[in-house]
Amino acid sequence: MPLTMYKLSIPAFKRGFSALGGLLDKAEAFAVESGTPLDELFNARLAPDMLPLSGQIQRASDTSKNAIARLTTLEVPRFPDDEKSFADLQARIVKTVAFLETVAAEDLDGSETREVTLSFPTLKVTFSGEDYLLKFVLPNFYFHLTTAYDILRHKGVPIGKADFIGSLE
Repeated sequence: MPLTMYKLSIPAFKRGFSALGGLLDKAEAFAVESGTPLDELFNARLAPDMLPLSGQIQRASDTSKNAIARLTTLEVPRFPDDEKSFADLQARIVKTVAFLETVAAEDLDGSETREVTLSFPTLKVTFSGEDYLLKFVLPNFYFHLTTAYDILRHKGVPIGKADFIGSLE
């Protein structure tokens, strides 16, 4: 069976969010055991000019939803970036995954050739749908997942590669 835009996106997003939810669970347990305030983890960042943990999760959510919006004709939910707690971040993950579960393989049929144009302050780029997914969306999604992992690891949360990769079944 050939690879499809659906197989390259939706399962990867759902798996990433499953791992991210697990990382947040471990971070909360670590905070309780170590006496680390949850706000210290929630607002932690690797560098002053980078988004904090909460922002990394918000951007992973937005990246996946926006990709579906640009590659299909589906109406995607918009979530304000108003999360204030770990419970809020977990809820954001749940809402994002719930949306992704409504996307059918047929919704992405033909999207590999759909034209997607992104405008940045100093750059405008037009991709085929396939290039958009492979060269922009997936790297961006994994950047934010990895950065969330790195923030938690840097703060001492006992997580490892297996927590990031998740189940191999």
